[in-house]
Amino acid sequence: MTQVGNGAQTAGRPTRLPRSARRKQLLAAAQEVFVAQGYHSAAMDDIAERAGVSKPVLYQHFPGKLELYLALLDTHCDAIVAKVREAMAATTDNKERVSGAVRAYFDFVDHASGAFRLVFESDLRNDPAVRERVERVEQGCIAAITDTIISDTGVSRSRAELLASGLVGAAETAAQFWLAGGRQVPKAEAEALLTGLSWRGIASFPLQGEASLSTQGEASFPSRGETSFPAQGESA
Repeated sequence: MTQVGNGAQTAGRPTRLPRSARRKQLLAAAQEVFVAQGYHSAAMDDIAERAGVSKPVLYQHFPGKLELYLALLDTHCDAIVAKVREAMAATTDNKERVSGAVRAYFDFVDHASGAFRLVFESDLRNDPAVRERVERVEQGCIAAITDTIISDTGVSRSRAELLASGLVGAAETAAQFWLAGGRQVPKAEAEALLTGLSWRGIASFPLQGEASLSTQGEASFPSRGETSFPAQGESA
């Protein structure tokens, strides 16, 4: 008999877990292996060993390596879209919404799990199922921001989508550049810099129901000091 951590004893076999708990355990092990090795170099043997189970147990839950990978993508793709939607819904302050969207990307790439590599740096991007999920992240985030822009400014959907795609593209690219560069700029400052850049453009669109910017002056929008980059030593 073998003593295990929770006090139960087994005859040399893995502790039986509820199906949902076992699935979670297997996904966690697979994520570690995929992040470290990439999809093509990872093997089901590696994943089973990392999870501490036999290959038959692994195959009971996932019929193959691709199914494991897609399950992880679904989890992380849905999570980042949800974060951007939360940023849009959390406040009526549009500058805070922009900041929240930027933060969602920086948080994602900065997470210790390295899960962003499965979404943004996958070596399986040419697989249709993987490509569909990666594109769904971009489209989901764009859609969340588009709806907010339309609601607040009344611009056409095509124009709002173009603005939203610019914000999403900037946030994703800047976050990855920041990480690849070794986090040389403190994270909070990096987020503030990108928020300032994005907000300077988005803030130029008048809110729905207002007259044009030229007739409203700057009363309805942030002053130059609020939208410009902070001087050295100042907070963003």
